[in-house]
Amino acid sequence: MSASSEPSYAASPFDHVKADVILRSSDDVEFRIFKLFLTLASPFFETLFDLPQPSEEMITDVEFKDGLPIVPVSEDSKALDPLLRFCYPCTLSEDPAIEDFRDVINVLEAAKKYSLDAIERTVCKSLFNPKILEANSLRCFAIACRARMQDECVLAAKYTLREPLVPMWFEEIELITSSELLSLLAYHKKCGEAIQELKDEYSWIAAEYPNWNAAPWMVALNSSGSYCGCARSTSQRVMLSGFTSAQWWEVFMDSAFLDLRDKPCAETIRQHAEKAIQTVRQRGCGYCSPVVPGAMLAFATFFSNKVEELIATVELDLKF
Repeated sequence: MSASSEPSYAASPFDHVKADVILRSSDDVEFRIFKLFLTLASPFFETLFDLPQPSEEMITDVEFKDGLPIVPVSEDSKALDPLLRFCYPCTLSEDPAIEDFRDVINVLEAAKKYSLDAIERTVCKSLFNPKILEANSLRCFAIACRARMQDECVLAAKYTLREPLVPMWFEEIELITSSELLSLLAYHKKCGEAIQELKDEYSWIAAEYPNWNAAPWMVALNSSGSYCGCARSTSQRVMLSGFTSAQWWEVFMDSAFLDLRDKPCAETIRQHAEKAIQTVRQRGCGYCSPVVPGAMLAFATFFSNKVEELIATVELDLKF
């Protein structure tokens, strides 16, 4: 620390007057901590604090403050604060909630460095909340594989279905073996194939919408049963009370199933539903334009639930 800069001080519980050592972060924040808590959590600290401790009277390079030795560490305060909170008993500090991927990784690297094995697994689990998984599913999968966390691997694998079947390179890919990556790709492919079962026959739609009155917008009929003027499909793949589906709806289904092979998830359906709604609005049908948006969002939810049911039957073939 330069002579001109003054350290800042960490918040409670790292400001206790009876603390017996000070950890100084790389950004000059001082944490007054108890050796006992770190010693119990880590053999690294146990060894460090078992070494003969110098006193202020000894001629040494160790810096002291208020009679306490200062131990500089390479982690910044943003990583050191949650790491130390995991080490402290719950009566003094609750486990922190870490909701940013980079922050979790920094704390995880520090936990590895200081041999905080039990805390390492706890920190790993911080990765597996929806906010982080949605943006970093592949990276979370790789970290879960390295930590041999079976349930977390399965959860992360499901979130990776939002990514293309062949993913882009990501930094943590080096943490996993080729067999683990192959298992993930096979799982992704099987999920995409399982969903196609819904395309092969549409009885699941007829069960939800047994006649045209249940979904007049789907077959281009208004509420009185008159033809609204929107083009109907000529394939006759879906029939409600003898009426074929609207052409725009069949295009929606075909395009959704095509993309579901690559990204077999509810988000794919939602995106295609929104596109179908825009198509209908642009055509300006007096009946369909106001009715279809709400109806299609409800159908997309129904469709997504069916997709989730099929995905749940596919297992990730990955055992540690």
